[in-house]
Amino acid sequence: MDIDREIANMQGATALPRKNGELIFSELWEGRVFAMAIALHGEGAFPWEEFRHRLMAEVNSADCNSDLAPDYYELWLAAFEQLLLKKGIMTREEFERRKAEFASGEREEVF
Repeated sequence: MDIDREIANMQGATALPRKNGELIFSELWEGRVFAMAIALHGEGAFPWEEFRHRLMAEVNSADCNSDLAPDYYELWLAAFEQLLLKKGIMTREEFERRKAEFASGEREEVF
């Protein structure tokens, strides 16, 4: 099965949010983190099944009954971050530095 079909056919809690068959992104960052995961997988950085398992673990560990329950792409981001660190694509220091740059406005979002 090619990756496009594999992603499109994700089921259950890991299924991508859609409206009328189209993917839904409420914020710009959601589309970006989605695209980054797809792009890095496409470059061979990790097998899709490994990402999907990490996403399932995030979904299963989330407290979805709370008012502070994370949304789908927050779980996607958490799974992606873990994979970047585990695979050595980014170090914890690089990750924390980039995060701080965005939070401080030092690194602006790309549109």
